[in-house]
Amino acid sequence: MKKILLLLLLLVFVYLGVQAQHYRNFKSSIYCRAYEVKLMEDTTNYLKPIWNEITRQMKVDKIYLETHRDLLIVDQRTLDIAKKFFKDRGVEVAGGITLTVSEPNRFQTFCYSNPDDRKKVRELSEYTARNFDEFILDDFFFTNCKDDGAIKEKGSRSWTQYRLDLMVEAAQSLIVGPAKAVNPKVKVVVKYPNWYEHFQGLGFNLEKEPKIFDGIYTGTETRDAVMSAQHLQPYLGYNIVRYFENIAPGRNGGGWVDPGAMGTADRYAEQIWITLFAKAREQTLFDFRQLSRPIYPSDRASWQGAKNSLDYDEMMQPVNYNGGAPSRPSSIAAIAGYTFNKVDSLLGFLGKPVGIKSYRPYHSTGEDFLQNYLGMIGLPMDMRPEFPSEDSVILLTEEAKFDLAIVDKIKRQLVSGRTVVVTSGLLRALQDKGIGDIAELRMSERRAMVQDYTVSGAFRLIHADKAVLIPQVQYLTNDSWEIASAVSGPNGWPVLHEADYSKGHLYVLTIPDNPADLYNLPAPVLNKIREVLCKPLRLQIEGPSQVSLFVYDNHTCVVESFLDSETEVKLVTPKQWGRITDLVTHQVIDGEVRKPGFSYIERGLQERNVYSVTVKPHSFRVFRVE
Repeated sequence: MKKILLLLLLLVFVYLGVQAQHYRNFKSSIYCRAYEVKLMEDTTNYLKPIWNEITRQMKVDKIYLETHRDLLIVDQRTLDIAKKFFKDRGVEVAGGITLTVSEPNRFQTFCYSNPDDRKKVRELSEYTARNFDEFILDDFFFTNCKDDGAIKEKGSRSWTQYRLDLMVEAAQSLIVGPAKAVNPKVKVVVKYPNWYEHFQGLGFNLEKEPKIFDGIYTGTETRDAVMSAQHLQPYLGYNIVRYFENIAPGRNGGGWVDPGAMGTADRYAEQIWITLFAKAREQTLFDFRQLSRPIYPSDRASWQGAKNSLDYDEMMQPVNYNGGAPSRPSSIAAIAGYTFNKVDSLLGFLGKPVGIKSYRPYHSTGEDFLQNYLGMIGLPMDMRPEFPSEDSVILLTEEAKFDLAIVDKIKRQLVSGRTVVVTSGLLRALQDKGIGDIAELRMSERRAMVQDYTVSGAFRLIHADKAVLIPQVQYLTNDSWEIASAVSGPNGWPVLHEADYSKGHLYVLTIPDNPADLYNLPAPVLNKIREVLCKPLRLQIEGPSQVSLFVYDNHTCVVESFLDSETEVKLVTPKQWGRITDLVTHQVIDGEVRKPGFSYIERGLQERNVYSVTVKPHSFRVFRVE
């Protein structure tokens, strides 16, 4: 009877055109560039062998077939062949467009003020909508055009404002409108890349475009922060998914990674699992060609062999997901397949991600990508495009200066008994715009090179391995107080500073000139910063930098280490939570009660439980707090 019901259910799925996904908690997808789609006309010698090899090593639910890139348009006959090939294999098929004139020429885009370019873009949208009921714009729906026509049309507006206006109009009249005119049921999605801090300068409009498109998508490519020209921190892959979800709740389709400049297999796997820990609904791998790239001996990192989260040796065991005889993995599709299987078994335990609310007004800049550096020192970030007035603790970076009412909003938070943490960059921006009415704090023009630190309640000097250049915060003694200090010789300056106002507390967090120097702050200083900012989460870590914490609303969390060696960290919880359970190994760890110290600052603290855990290099651990 069960077999009959299962068969009937399968028939219903087929009848409705619904394909069951391979993984319980997300879809796995591959994006195919027009260059590769063009070759798919030859199914025997090109498409079938590559597809069989990819799917031997990973499971695929969905394929995106690109119709255009760099003025290359895939012809109708080839599209028909490719679509049939994948549909015959039960794979969901969608379209894609990359709106570049020449990607190798510094990502040359169309000029949306040029009538010929506008006509071409409209035709591409119509052509793609005729072929697919869903298509996605890959990364390049922006403009860097500064030809004479654009200069004239811009007029007296800034390039940012001109491009913001222009691309909203283009989205409506050249993309979505024409697509739906030829296919009313088409779903049009815009994929935003990873460089969100600078979107507005090229016309990406996060305020208005998500309301025009049927969905958005998230570029979580972080690659290698040193070797990649963007120098993006690994935590961005998590943070940006949550940020875009807050911009378009329920309509952020998924995350998108590639193996470019990945360094080792671990860095590629990290991009994938961080995206999924952010609860992305779909994971798209770019692209069909790169997934066929061979695995090289250099892909095995020096720290492998310790049963890391990506266990390279285990990954290289024979496998075959499409039914043939198992054989040793041959390409980096195996890294994705291994990671998908491992993470899918854990995602169901995790609730909704939560974090420290950080306000980023639309089209703002300042202290570029700072929240990702803060995520790398163990502060769970939750960036928001609206001011989070209901939260007991909020973080405001220099970006908040774009809200002209920000000082009044800070005051209201403090009067209501809440805590506001501002960065030194925001303090500098606001020190002549009213924040001095809260506390007479100023940013000096001077800098200090520091390597020693003190924290309140611990009467000892803490020496760091590397010197850090910081701006100097000036304040009035006994009007506000240093909570953590940087010291050079017989002098010092605040790293974390507190000022009372009404029933609330204003903190200033000093950001080094190079934000990556946050990683060089010693653990006791980082712990004090975490203690203040993580208070509403009731969960924090203690230990070195480059260890991240992802927190969920069902008392679960992920501790992720980006360090090259095994490290020990502590999880700190309220006393009523007495143990934690590792959801991979099922190990139960009992907490040790920590009583508050005897200093006047610590006397008001509550008893807490502390759990010591070790994390292997470039690995994660998943815990339930009970």
